[in-house]
Amino acid sequence: MSKAIKVHAHGGPEALSYEDNEPGRPGRGEALVRHTAIGLNFLDTYFRSGLYPAPNGLPLIPGGEAAGTVVEAGEGVDWLKSGYRVAYVAPLGAYADERVIAADRLVRIPEGVSDEQAAAMMLKGMTAEYLLRRTFKVKPGDTILCHAAAGGVGLIVGQWAKHLGATAIGTAGSPDKVELAATHGYDHVIDYRAQDFVAEVKRITGGRLCDVVYDSVGKDTFPGSLDCLRPLGMFVCFGQSSGPIPPFNLSILAQKGSLYATRPTLFTYVAKREDLEAAAAALFEVVAAGKVNVSINQRYALKDAARAHADLENRRTTGATILIP
Repeated sequence: MSKAIKVHAHGGPEALSYEDNEPGRPGRGEALVRHTAIGLNFLDTYFRSGLYPAPNGLPLIPGGEAAGTVVEAGEGVDWLKSGYRVAYVAPLGAYADERVIAADRLVRIPEGVSDEQAAAMMLKGMTAEYLLRRTFKVKPGDTILCHAAAGGVGLIVGQWAKHLGATAIGTAGSPDKVELAATHGYDHVIDYRAQDFVAEVKRITGGRLCDVVYDSVGKDTFPGSLDCLRPLGMFVCFGQSSGPIPPFNLSILAQKGSLYATRPTLFTYVAKREDLEAAAAALFEVVAAGKVNVSINQRYALKDAARAHADLENRRTTGATILIP
C-alpha cells in the first residue's frame, strides 16, 4: 500500500502521521508520479502548524516539492510518458510515495541533474531565480544582503549572485554556518548572533550599504534590514522563519531613503506555464554548468518527517534537506 504523511489537526512535528494512502488514477490533464525524493522546506511547517491555512482544509498532506517518475499520464497529456523523470513545485501533497498532480506543473529533469538534486532545489532554486533575476534584477557591481545564508535558498543565492557579478553579503547564526555560507559564493558572512549585522554591513560597504536585502527571517531581522539599504534600495521579504513582521507605518520607508518593499511568493512568479518552464530552465542551466552547487546536507526517510521538521525548526539543518519515500 502506498504511504503518505498526513496532518489531521494543526500542531507541532508530532502532528505528522505516517499512514496508508491511495493516490488514485490521473484524470484529464493530470499525471500519476511515483516520488524518488521529496524536498523539505520551512513553508511545510507553516501549513502543518496552521500559520498558513491549507487551501482544502484538513486532513492535509504537506509538501510542495518533489521529483520522481511518471507512472501514468491522463487524457490529453501527450508530452509525458511512463518512466519520464520529472520534478515540480506545486500545491500541497508531496509527502507521499505517489501522487496525482496537474501535468502542467511538471517539468522534465534534464541529463546532468539527479532526482535528489531536482527535489532539493525546485522550490529553493526557482525562489533564488525570481529573487535575483526578476524581483530585483541583480547586475554586476550590485551589493546584496541575504539573511539565512546557510539555508537552502541562501546557499543558492550566494552562488548565483556571484555568478551574476554581485558582491554578496550573508548572515548566519553560528560559526559553522558562517563557514558553510562562505564556501557558497558569499564575499562576506556575518554571524548575527555575535555581531551587529547592521554595523557590519556599514563597515563592509564603507557606508554605501546594499542595493537589495533578501530577508526570509522576518521578525528578528526587521527593521534592521531596512537600515542596510541605500536610498531607493529594495527590501524583499520572502519568508518569516522567526515569525511575521509586525504591522508598521509605511512612512518608515520614506524616512530611511524612499525604500521599496515587497513580499513576493514563488507561486505568483510561476503561475503561467511559460514562466515555470523559463524559471526551471534557468535553474537547471546554472546547476548543470557547475555555477551553482546544490548542497543536500540531510536525508530522512519519509516516515521520519516529524524528526526532520523538528530539526528544521530548531535550526539543526543547513542547506537542503530531502525525504526519501
